[in-house]
Amino acid sequence: STCKSPASLTPELTEGPYFKANSPERASLLEAGTAGTKLVLSGSVFTTDCQPVAHALLDFWQADANGQYDNTGYTLRGHQYTDAAGHYQLTTVVPGLYPGRTEHIHLKVQAPGGPIITSQLFFPGVPNNSEDGIFDPKMLLTVQETSDGLTATFDFVVKTK
Repeated sequence: STCKSPASLTPELTEGPYFKANSPERASLLEAGTAGTKLVLSGSVFTTDCQPVAHALLDFWQADANGQYDNTGYTLRGHQYTDAAGHYQLTTVVPGLYPGRTEHIHLKVQAPGGPIITSQLFFPGVPNNSEDGIFDPKMLLTVQETSDGLTATFDFVVKTK
C-alpha cells in the first residue's frame, strides 16, 4: 500500500436504500451456490497521516450478479475488522447492474471511536460509470484478473476521532 501523508479522507457517497444493520461478521460473503465472478478485495485502513488503523470496522453490502439485493436476509452482506496492521480482505462476487446504477459495492468504514464514512466502490472500465450520477473516480478499485476470478485493492483513509 502506498499512502502519502497528508492523505485525503475517503470520499463519502450516498448510503442508498438497501443498508441493513447487524450484518454477520465474516470475511467471505460467498455462500453455497453464490453465482458470479469471484472477487477478492483487500487493502488497508489508514489515518490521514498514513498510520494503519487496527480494528477498524468495515461493513459491506452489495447486489448479487443479477443486480438483486437480499432485503430479507444477509446474502452478500457482512462486516469485519482490520487486523493489527490495518489490513482487511473480503471475498465476494462482482455485483450485477441494475437500472440507473453502475456496478458498485457499498461500505461503511470506521476507526475505533471515529466517525463512520459511508461510501461506494466502483469497477474500472464499466461503460455505465459515466452515466451514474453517484460515481466518483476516487473510489475506483484497482483490479487484476486471476485464474480464479478477480482481485482488487483499495485503501481507505479515515478520521480517528
